[in-house]
Amino acid sequence: MRMPQADALSTPHGLGPHGLGPHGLGNDDDHFHEECGVIGVWNGKDAAALTALGLHALQHRGQEASGIVALSEKGEFHSHRGLGLVGDIFGDAKVMAGLPGTAACGHNRYATTGETALRNVQPLYADFEFGGLAVAHNGNLTNALQLRRAMVRRGCLFQSSTDSEVFVHLIAISLYSNVVDRLIDALKQVQGAYSLVALHNGALIGARDPLGVRPLVLGKLHEGWVLASETCALDIVGAEFVRDIEPGEIVVINDEGIRSLSPMQPAPSRFCIFEYIYFARPDSVVEGTPVYETRKRIGAELARESHVAADVVVPVPDSGVPAAMGYAIEAGVPFELGIIRNHYVGRTFIEPTDQIRHLGVKLKHSANRAMLEGKRVILVDDSIVRGTTSKKIVEMVRNAGAAEVHMRISSPPTTHSCFYGIDTPERAQLLAAQHDLAAMAKLIGVDSLAFISLDGLYRALGRPGRDAASPAYCDACFTGDYAIPLTDWSNAPESKAKAAIPA
Repeated sequence: MRMPQADALSTPHGLGPHGLGPHGLGNDDDHFHEECGVIGVWNGKDAAALTALGLHALQHRGQEASGIVALSEKGEFHSHRGLGLVGDIFGDAKVMAGLPGTAACGHNRYATTGETALRNVQPLYADFEFGGLAVAHNGNLTNALQLRRAMVRRGCLFQSSTDSEVFVHLIAISLYSNVVDRLIDALKQVQGAYSLVALHNGALIGARDPLGVRPLVLGKLHEGWVLASETCALDIVGAEFVRDIEPGEIVVINDEGIRSLSPMQPAPSRFCIFEYIYFARPDSVVEGTPVYETRKRIGAELARESHVAADVVVPVPDSGVPAAMGYAIEAGVPFELGIIRNHYVGRTFIEPTDQIRHLGVKLKHSANRAMLEGKRVILVDDSIVRGTTSKKIVEMVRNAGAAEVHMRISSPPTTHSCFYGIDTPERAQLLAAQHDLAAMAKLIGVDSLAFISLDGLYRALGRPGRDAASPAYCDACFTGDYAIPLTDWSNAPESKAKAAIPA
C-alpha cells in the first residue's frame, strides 16, 4: 500500500511496492506475499489486547510493522505503532496499558523492498470536524496516484507514502455531514481492491471493495463484535464467526448493534483466488470454504492431471504441505517430510553477500536425506515466481541423493503481475512469463514440471471450470484478466508502463 514520494506525482515511477504496483521480492524469498492484515474490536474488554492477539494470528499477512489505535471509554484515542513483529511491538505490558478502552483497530504491514518508515505504519489516525478517525486498509488502490495528485493541487498535505492516506483526505474534504456518508463518498471515488476497518468516536466500520477481492469477516464476541481479515483472528480471541462481509458492503457497528449498507453498484464477486492457494492461513475458513481442505483438493486435482511414477511425495514447507497431502492420497504414493523447515529463522542475519544469498535457502530448509536418497521424488509447491528458490531446493534434493526430481505446482503458471494488494515482481521477472514449460523445467533443474490447469483449479474450488465470460475469482496473475481498471498505470508514459501493464 505504498504511494510514490512527493517528487513522483507526475508519473507512477518505479511502479513501486505497496499499492502502486509490482516489484522485485526480497533476495532470499521467492513467494508471493499479501500486503496487510486488519482487525477491529467493538465493545470488547481490553480491546487492544484482543486486537494484538488477532494481529498475532494475522502475522502471516504482514511482518514489517504493526499498529493499534484504541478508543477509551472517555472518548480519547490512544495509538502505538512500531516496526517489527507483533510480539516485539506489543509484548510490553506498559505499551498495552497505554491503550485502554473497549474498542480498537489494528494493522499488520508486509515487508517489501519499499520504504520502511514509521510514518507508513497503520492504522492512520486523524482529527476531523466530527472527531477522531483511525483507518486500517488491506489492498491496493489503482487510481490512488490520480486522486493524490488532484488533492495535492488543492492543498492537501500528505504525511505518508501509503495509498491508504488517500482515504483520509477524501473523507476530510467530503461535503457530507457525518462520518459514514463521508466514507461512502470516499469509497465511491476510489478504484481498487480493499478491505478496510475504521474506528471513530461512535462506531467501528468495516468496508469491502465492490468485487470482494480482499477478504473481511465478522465475528461475535460476547456482547461485542470483531472485524478481521481472516477467521483465524476470530478463533484466537474466542469470537464466533458470523459471516463474510459482502462485496461492496459497509457495516457500521455501535452500541445499538450492526447496520449494513450497500451503497456500491452491484457487481459479480471476484475474490482473490490466491487466498485459497497460499495467502490465507490453513486453519481459516475463506468465503465459506475451509482453506486446508481446499488445498488438499487442489493437490488431488493436480495428481489427476499430471502424476508420474514416483516413490515419495514431498512438500516444499510450509505452504506446499496440504496440497502435497492431497496429491499423495490421490496418487497412492507415500507422503514424507523430505525437506525440513527451520521455523526460527527470520531475515538473514549475516551480511547478504552473493555467497550468503546462495546459501540462504539452507537457513530455512534442509534436506531429510533418509527420505530422499535413491528415490524418485515429487516436490509439491504452491507457486513459482522467479524460480530462484525452486532451483536451490531442487539442487538440495538432488545433493541428498534423489534419483529423480519432479516438481508439481498447485497453481497455474504466474504470467502477470498483481496490482490489487499482492507483492509481486514485474512481468519481466516472472519465470512463467518469459519461458515455456520445458525451458522452466531446465532452468529449475527438474526431470519434469507441471502446474495445475486453470480449469483444474476451478474444479478443485467446486466449479465446473473457468467461465471466461464471467470468472468467479480474480485470477489476473494467471490470465491477465484485470477486473479493476489500472488507472494509474494506464496514464503512465509508455516506457514506464510497458513492463507492468499486460499486452
